[in-house]
Amino acid sequence: MAHPLILALDQGTTSTRAILFAADGSPLAEAGRPLVQHYPRDGWVEHDADEIFETSVAVLNEVVESAGRTLAEVAAIGITNQRETVVVWDKATGRPIHRAIVWQDRRTEPLCARLRAAGREGRVTEITGLLLDPYFSGTKLAWLLDNVAGARRAAEAGELLAGTIDTWLIWKLTGGRVHATDATNASRTLLYDIRAGDWSGEMGQMLDVPLAMMPQVRDCAGDYGETDAGVLGRAIPIRGVAGDQQAALMGQGCINPGEMKATYGTGCFMLLNTGEAAPVSDARLLTTVAARVAGRTTYALEGAIFIAGAAIQWLGEGLGVEGGPQAAEALAASANDELGVVLVPAFTGLGAPWWDANARGALFGLTRDAGLAEIARAAFDACALQTRDLIEAMRADAPAAFKGEVELRIDGGMSKSAWFSQRLADLTGVGVSRATYRETTALGAALFAGVGAGVYRDVAEAAAARPKTEAYAPAMASVPRELAYARWLDAVARVRSS
Repeated sequence: MAHPLILALDQGTTSTRAILFAADGSPLAEAGRPLVQHYPRDGWVEHDADEIFETSVAVLNEVVESAGRTLAEVAAIGITNQRETVVVWDKATGRPIHRAIVWQDRRTEPLCARLRAAGREGRVTEITGLLLDPYFSGTKLAWLLDNVAGARRAAEAGELLAGTIDTWLIWKLTGGRVHATDATNASRTLLYDIRAGDWSGEMGQMLDVPLAMMPQVRDCAGDYGETDAGVLGRAIPIRGVAGDQQAALMGQGCINPGEMKATYGTGCFMLLNTGEAAPVSDARLLTTVAARVAGRTTYALEGAIFIAGAAIQWLGEGLGVEGGPQAAEALAASANDELGVVLVPAFTGLGAPWWDANARGALFGLTRDAGLAEIARAAFDACALQTRDLIEAMRADAPAAFKGEVELRIDGGMSKSAWFSQRLADLTGVGVSRATYRETTALGAALFAGVGAGVYRDVAEAAAARPKTEAYAPAMASVPRELAYARWLDAVARVRSS
């Protein structure tokens, strides 16, 4: 193809989207469909796997048509997905045995607690780089096998297949010919040995999950077969796959050790590329696969903030601030910084590096002079101060990455705000680079697919297609910055459950 196009399928938690990219990384068209959320019990979150597939096919067709192009011009499809969400289906019929259990779901906390109490978490971290938490896929698989009638017997008989959403979509798009995942998604299951690069028999036994259910693990830029002609109307190669945060890492061009990005959505996920070293975190960060290309695995340290943009949403839904994020930002910008109001938005507990599921949110420093403006400022500041928590943890785990000039590349909804971008630089004390095109997750999937399809020679050439950026340097003096962080740490200590 003289001017090949790359099609990215971005299957997220609340929507399914497709974006058509030119080889230079410029977006040509976008299509999206919302995804229904199911909450059968408190703390349980589920998706309909068939709906995920149906919306995926719809947006893939819509985006090509809306661009006025044809599938014949598409060199490859890249897939990125909500990572830890898991599906189990019947190998013969292709029917899911249960709704997909979503990454946010907490039903497996009792199993995690039993394993922690038995002293197993250290070994789990050593093998997988993860912690024992319901967030990850492995305990969800164990729950499905134990709670769906006949599931365990069928799994042991080789009648069931399992996988994260990428695996489900690949299997469906290829007409059941390919049962595969990539190394980034595999590394989020609690079943994958991140250093050996294969499924772990020890973890399979610990969680009582038959590894025969699990897909073959392939490179992020690799051969995942072709779409069945009956699905899209034409066979299209699938050549790139990565979990959403690793895809965003690629889309931000963070392919070298020491480069890091943070994606601000409902929560925030921050990844630091550590190259071919897989450090064991002493600060309770996660060690995860950043990418595997041409058989070479690179790693990242990852920290998750549970509440980022959701804190801004709470200002409207909980406190009645009307006008959406822009109005909340204007209110925050008018606040009196000297009042020192602190919000710890632990609405669903605290994520990294605290990992305290029982912590709850609180406001500190309220005086008669404080009002909605100061609370709004505290909500935005909480996002920045939680980011500093992660930066400090990463600095402790990987000090070599912080010896030179430090830059945090940001994307996601909150990055649209120039005011927040500057506030983030001020409160963290590091330079912030804001991507002008914010759909870096989909772009990363497209870039991996472009490498797999030969559109780019290698990852370095693909990364050159990253979006242009805007830079923000810290402007706050060190004394008020450190005072703000000290107030934050004191507030966190007050809400923690232990």
